[in-house]
Amino acid sequence: MKDSPHYCFELELQVRDYEVDMFGVVNNACYLNYLEHARHIFLQSQKIDIACLGAQGFNPVVTHIEIGYKQSLRSGDHFVVQLALENVSRVRFVFIQDIYRLPSRGLVATARIVGTVISPTGRPKLPREFEVLRKHLSA
Repeated sequence: MKDSPHYCFELELQVRDYEVDMFGVVNNACYLNYLEHARHIFLQSQKIDIACLGAQGFNPVVTHIEIGYKQSLRSGDHFVVQLALENVSRVRFVFIQDIYRLPSRGLVATARIVGTVISPTGRPKLPREFEVLRKHLSA
């Protein structure tokens, strides 16, 4: 959000009609869905299977979201969600995610998402599968 992050992943999407509110713009809560969907697809691309982890008793959770809305998307708009990793520690991860309208690349929203994984013991701990994320950290 301060400096342009080093993105390691992007996902193109399109606004669907039902995501638009009575004012003709995408409802603010839908942006959280876009960001979450991009994180899940990114984790899949890294061979991290959230469903498999859940079956082993590991539950990823978001603990904090900071989002800034810059401009609105409307029905039919194409956009891209870009993702960078800011931190991966023993107990938490931090994603920086930005949404850009296509084709203009106008900034729509910026977000910083902090999360952890609740282990089978009920305590925060990232499973070993999350180690692969470290290679995407910006220097």
